[in-house]
Amino acid sequence: MTSGLRGCLALAALGAVAMTATACGGGSAAPRKTITVTATAPASQAGSPSPQPTVAPSASGSSTTAAAAGCLSRYLYGATGLEQGTAGSVYVVITFKNLDNVPCTLYGFPGVAQAAGTPVTDIGLPSVESSSTPRELVTLQPGGYAYATLQIADAANVPSSQCTQEQATWLAVIPPNQQVPLYVPYKSVACKGTAQLLTVTAVRPGNGG
Repeated sequence: MTSGLRGCLALAALGAVAMTATACGGGSAAPRKTITVTATAPASQAGSPSPQPTVAPSASGSSTTAAAAGCLSRYLYGATGLEQGTAGSVYVVITFKNLDNVPCTLYGFPGVAQAAGTPVTDIGLPSVESSSTPRELVTLQPGGYAYATLQIADAANVPSSQCTQEQATWLAVIPPNQQVPLYVPYKSVACKGTAQLLTVTAVRPGNGG
């Protein structure tokens, strides 16, 4: 057999093998399914941070309302009210009216002195606190009232060694925790000396009427 013939037979054999392999494979490859998976990053790993919840304040609020400031003398109007006489003393109500447009407070005892002259000058000793009335915080709304009761002992019952009588035409009234007096017109007999004529109660709400 010549070499040319052997080459043709070898090529034929190879072609048969290739055709057999193609037939066993079904002629064409079966298509493959493609599954697409979309991964979602957790909120904490996303490009922008997760928004935090907003807590609205409660309707009632959590802050405590501050107490009203103390009443200043310049925003108070002083006057005398109900007056009652007893054996040896006279009791007179002193009222305080809030002239400001905001609330204010009074706490404790006013200071009171009998006074006269121009300029107005105190006569005798100032008042002492009555032990019968404890301190009480009193809030005066705009136009509101508070009061204290002043006891004035009869100067006629005081020995002359302790009292030189003088006519007083004013009460110099210092509101609690203030320094500037209110001058309230009121006629009384004062003692220039060592006699103690005046005793005053702590302030109370209302006008004492």
